[in-house]
Amino acid sequence: MNIILIGMNHKTAPLEIREKLSLSCWKELEPVTELMKIPQVKEAMYLSTCNRVEVLADTTDAGSALVNLRSFIFSHGNLSTEEMERCLYVHADQEAVRHLFRVSSSLDSLVMGEPQILGQVKDAYHRAVEKNATGMVLNKLLHHAFRVAKRVRTETAIANNAVSVSYAAVELAKKIFGNLQGKTVLLIGAGEMSELAARHLINHGVGKFLITNRTYARALEMADTFQGQAIEFQDLATSLGEADIVISSTGAVGYVITRDMVAQALHGRKKNRLLFLIDIAVPRDIDPAAGEIDNAFLYNIDDLQEVVDDNLESRRQEAERAESIVEEELEKCQAWMNSLLVVPTIVSLRQKVEGIIKGELDKSASWMKTLDAEARKNVEVMAAAIVNKIIHDPITSLKDESQEDGLMSSLVLVRRLFKLDQDSE
Repeated sequence: MNIILIGMNHKTAPLEIREKLSLSCWKELEPVTELMKIPQVKEAMYLSTCNRVEVLADTTDAGSALVNLRSFIFSHGNLSTEEMERCLYVHADQEAVRHLFRVSSSLDSLVMGEPQILGQVKDAYHRAVEKNATGMVLNKLLHHAFRVAKRVRTETAIANNAVSVSYAAVELAKKIFGNLQGKTVLLIGAGEMSELAARHLINHGVGKFLITNRTYARALEMADTFQGQAIEFQDLATSLGEADIVISSTGAVGYVITRDMVAQALHGRKKNRLLFLIDIAVPRDIDPAAGEIDNAFLYNIDDLQEVVDDNLESRRQEAERAESIVEEELEKCQAWMNSLLVVPTIVSLRQKVEGIIKGELDKSASWMKTLDAEARKNVEVMAAAIVNKIIHDPITSLKDESQEDGLMSSLVLVRRLFKLDQDSE
């Protein structure tokens, strides 16, 4: 088993670079299908969110697979060699599993404790399953990761005061306006991020919701839920002029709001009336040049880090408890991974002794033919029993040591003593 996790996230790569990879991979129907074409990849999962792009794979040859996986990221993201070296991280085996557990438990998120990442990991896993890209290893690891996330959520208070990216956006709006009483909010996109933002905004007394989406029926549905007003997507430019706060989170490729649209929206408004734009989409929905206009304040997803950092200290102790849970579960998972390492050696050992038994019985065929069928069977059973008793202790020891640190040296020794890596003579 050679597990590799390769990727980039909000800690290692700025938004511009994450955008490159996210944009290019959206052009593919299923990146995981392309990953499965890599010769050394046995199983694979592709995870892409606003804050990370990662590939998790079980491979036949970690070294060769890594070269090809890096090439996949390089070609699909149009990244330079320098960007690759600076932004990509690679984890192998136990470290890869630890990273998976931490990501699923939201310990590696921009906003620690946010619940969205677990759903995103599950979605990525389900897509991989649908494409027959998973097997025994990734199925086991992902289901274990889901259990770890559940333990962290139920046994710690890490999510009690957790903030989503949407909540952080609302907190930033409060800092700009002082309070949100009576403000008009325009939500662009009617997905989960927009719903979360709407719920937080309601709690802060927002006066009016305008909701637009490319699928108008979805905008109507969300408007009904939050007692807002649905807007046809083609009327977005007009609606922009009514808004105090704009939160955009769509899956569009290209800017939904341009600099000229913002300039036009501000034209004719009261001189000091601000327009607060929060772009939490990857790729970005709002032209960065819009933030250069007077009275327009534009923030993207990376700008939310400061808001998030304000909450880190209050969650530090709970995070430590969560990290302990991850380590406990990692130890259990490592025991299973070690047991898989033992299997090929046990199989090879049994095959070798069975070959020896067969060879010796074949050599004895001349005198054994004088025995009746029952006697011959008894001889075969006795020979197998003797050999099985001889290898019983080595096999038991290997299984026991699979739960300890000295496993690899024991595997090497057993394979050398029984010459398991030599061609059969």
